[in-house]
Amino acid sequence: MQLRRSLALTTAAVALSTAGLSSCGFNYATNRDAPITSAVNNQDGEIDVLSAVIVSTEAGSGTFVASLSNNSLDEEASMTEVTVLASEAPTPAEFEPVNILPGTLVNLADPATDIKVAGDFAAGDFVEIAIGFDNGETVEMEIEVVENGGDYADLDGPAPVEESHEGEESETEH
Repeated sequence: MQLRRSLALTTAAVALSTAGLSSCGFNYATNRDAPITSAVNNQDGEIDVLSAVIVSTEAGSGTFVASLSNNSLDEEASMTEVTVLASEAPTPAEFEPVNILPGTLVNLADPATDIKVAGDFAAGDFVEIAIGFDNGETVEMEIEVVENGGDYADLDGPAPVEESHEGEESETEH
C-alpha cells in the first residue's frame, strides 16, 4: 500500500513538472510579429545589402531604400552608385556617396537619404538593380517596387492620401 502511494505521488509530481516544461514559455516566434515582406537581401560581399526595395508613388520613378552593413572591422566603405537596369538606357541615380563605417549598419530610410531612381517599373514589379561601392564591389539584385504607403509611407515623398467617403450618403440610406 505504501509503495502504491509513493508511486502515485511520484507520478503526479512528474506530470505536474512536465506540464510546466512543455508550455510555450516566453518570447517564442508565435508570440512575435512576423511581417511578411518581399524585401531582398544580398550578403555575398563585404557590404551586405538588406531589405532592399524601391518605394514608388507613381510609375516610372521611386526611392531606393535598404540597409547597408559593412562587414569589415577595419575599412570604411561608401555606396557610390545605384542603377535600375530594367530601363532602355540605364542611368545611375544622382546622390552623395553614403558612408558606412567599419562594423556598422546604415539604414537609408532613417534618416531618409532620398536616392531617386527612374525606369520602366510600377508598384508590384520586380526590377534588376546594380549597387556600386567604392571598394570596387558591385551587387546586382532583383528587388520589388512597393507602394508609398503602409510600412513604406512617406519614403518617396508624402504618401498619397486615401480618399475618404465620410459624409457621403449611400443610395440605400434614403
